[in-house]
Amino acid sequence: MDMPRTDYDTPWKEIIERYLPDFLAFFFPEAYAAIDWEKGYSFLDKELRQIVREAESGSRRVDKLVRVFRRGDGAEVWVLIHIEVQGQPDTVFAERMYVYNYRIFDRYKRRVASLAVLTDDNPKWRPGSYEYELFGCEVLLRFPVAKLLDYQTDWDGLLENDNPFAIVTMAHLQTQATQHNLEERYAVKLKLAKMLYQKGYGRQEIINLFRFIAWIMALPPELEDQFMNDVIAYEEKENIPYMAPFELKAYRQGIEQGMQQMLLDTLTVRFGDLPEELMEQVKVITDTAVLQELHRQALLVDSLEAFYLPDAEE
Repeated sequence: MDMPRTDYDTPWKEIIERYLPDFLAFFFPEAYAAIDWEKGYSFLDKELRQIVREAESGSRRVDKLVRVFRRGDGAEVWVLIHIEVQGQPDTVFAERMYVYNYRIFDRYKRRVASLAVLTDDNPKWRPGSYEYELFGCEVLLRFPVAKLLDYQTDWDGLLENDNPFAIVTMAHLQTQATQHNLEERYAVKLKLAKMLYQKGYGRQEIINLFRFIAWIMALPPELEDQFMNDVIAYEEKENIPYMAPFELKAYRQGIEQGMQQMLLDTLTVRFGDLPEELMEQVKVITDTAVLQELHRQALLVDSLEAFYLPDAEE
């Protein structure tokens, strides 16, 4: 059995949207402490897509833009947080952080904090600033960075941490560590799934985090079925029926829908509004391997006309 290609973008995007306060508390505690969470927050992803429509989209990453309120603010009622989750080294990453930062500021005339989570497996790649100087004029952007590899040195700390992003971090690191070993990935995936119950999370938290683990730690269909059956057996043994079999089956449908949306989002960012016929064709594709290949193609093609969508009967 071959290891399925891992889709990092969609599960990260979804988990950040579900747990933004926990995300900032775990990776960027200074930002978390400065926000007035009682005033709420709102994601501006549609607006961000418009701002960066002309930017290159070839790198694996998650872009988020959030409007938040600062504690004790007077005149400046709200500010913006620009979040990048970058999955591979990119020589122009720091420049892109700068470009997105000033484009967002130019549009809203509000202060912008750019934050980066680096999920790649290269310990030497650590961009944290962009700067240049010309004729005595200096430009500089420094941005906070969280490198997932750094958390490998404190695995016990992750195990003891109840923040959902401790589980998220472990799942991502273990996905990278087991990319060539199906048996090991299966064992680790099941262990992490059981950990959700052992940590005492509520039902909805277990369901949300289970979805992330099930999604990012992809397995071939036959092993995925065995994994689902083992989770059900564990629930029955421990008398904790949080997820019925039909709910577990629904995860596959949810993953498929998320991958469909990610494909459509990528095409929209790169080429603008999509034909209704194309959108309908994408929504009937349920093979995750096909969706992953189409997403890779969407990142690389030069035009929408060059994007090849397989016929339904293929």
